[in-house]
Amino acid sequence: METDEQSTNSNEFGVNRHWHLSTSDHEVAISEFEFSIFRIFAAFTRWMDDLTASCQGSDDQSMSGIDFSILNVVRMHDRPKGISEVGRLLNRDDVSNIQYSIRKLTKAGLIVKVGEKGQKKGVVYTTTDLGVTATDRYAKYRRQLLLPLTKSISADEAKIGELSNMLTLLSGIYDQAACVAATHREK
Repeated sequence: METDEQSTNSNEFGVNRHWHLSTSDHEVAISEFEFSIFRIFAAFTRWMDDLTASCQGSDDQSMSGIDFSILNVVRMHDRPKGISEVGRLLNRDDVSNIQYSIRKLTKAGLIVKVGEKGQKKGVVYTTTDLGVTATDRYAKYRRQLLLPLTKSISADEAKIGELSNMLTLLSGIYDQAACVAATHREK
């Protein structure tokens, strides 16, 4: 038997959207938003991995989409970047994973360390000619494969900008919620 509260959480087809994370209309909306994030993250990760595989030479297929996102950020504005700046630009705090990607990119010859030998503090990285070629190929394939598919939604770039701003604000809200949750962890 459906309660009045549960019937308000049903859609026009009578599907009950009520569950332990969705006891109110607001919770239903947030839960559906979070499932959209899961789906977009999975699809975006597949896209980046497949595009990255297309951009690598046949010799080395070990780079992931995440590695290439770091490569593209290192190349951004053709200015060297340190690990902390890369992390900040990608809103990542997993320094050891960023360092691992940096080592992979360096070993593959896509980036190089800039600075004095043996210097630890203030180390920055820049793309090599091979890294520039790979990121140019990535940009070319992205323009050819993805952008035509987005024309219908990006015909109004202002709407895409609004969506980007909303997602940026939501990332701040989730970051703040994560900080609060971390302070309430049980032993």
